[in-house]
Amino acid sequence: MHDIIVVGGGPAGLTAALYALRAGKRVLVIEKNGFGGQMTFSPKIENYPGYNSISGSELADKMVDQVLEQGADVAVEEVKYINLNPIGTKTVITDATHYECEAVILATGAKHRLLGVPGETKFVGDGISFCAVCDGAFYEGKNVIVVGGGNSALQEALLLAETSKSVTVVQNLETFTGEKRLADLLTSKANVTVRFGCTVKEFVGEDTLCGMVINNENGEEETLITDGVFVAIGLAPENEAFSEIVTLDRGYISAENDMSTRTEGIFTAGDCRVKTVRQIATAVSDGAVAALSACEYIDRK
Repeated sequence: MHDIIVVGGGPAGLTAALYALRAGKRVLVIEKNGFGGQMTFSPKIENYPGYNSISGSELADKMVDQVLEQGADVAVEEVKYINLNPIGTKTVITDATHYECEAVILATGAKHRLLGVPGETKFVGDGISFCAVCDGAFYEGKNVIVVGGGNSALQEALLLAETSKSVTVVQNLETFTGEKRLADLLTSKANVTVRFGCTVKEFVGEDTLCGMVINNENGEEETLITDGVFVAIGLAPENEAFSEIVTLDRGYISAENDMSTRTEGIFTAGDCRVKTVRQIATAVSDGAVAALSACEYIDRK
């Protein structure tokens, strides 16, 4: 049996594991996809202390190596449910097996948000992508569209502008919501066009994506011909499996300052919880606090 099970292998979960391990606890980290979370999609991180510039994948690898060196157990499985046992322990049930522990830290992060328009699910992975780092090379010398106006969209568009023939940024608002520095850099690119006040109506094509229908700034329907679309409109939490043991606010986990939830022995950290700032630095902070709180909980028992 483990002392602490961390659900999620992003920066919050990996930091939580590190702090718990250094406190002498037996730790298991369960991640359903790839370790590192959303930061692995960032080609360049320049606001994380200690590094002038580092890729998200490289930072993730360093974090994983560190917790493995400290003795963490890891499992690539999806957590389906958590049972609260009468003796105070928890049973974490996955799609493959189950694990026993004293405390759980939920650090499930968030997933890419969809537009919810016709044709979207059909072309995801075949013309529609969420990661320029992963798929940008497929569109070298081609015409692409980026949907969104926040930091993630601006960063995606900047990366694509380096190799794509043209980049069209479609934003439903009248201005960008991302950092001015990124917006200014993007609009200075000769191969970038910005379309404000436009909403996506549909994705079209037969076997592969060939266009995106929008309601343009004049309220008229218009089809933009494209080789690929990158959707960057934010993230959505994945906490439905834990709705019976934690309080959810618009899908995010409500927690106290010590990262405790309404269920004793269940803690949370990172982008999956209610918070105003979602950055790698704040996720790491959450992870440290959650781990120390979980250790204190176990030591009191």
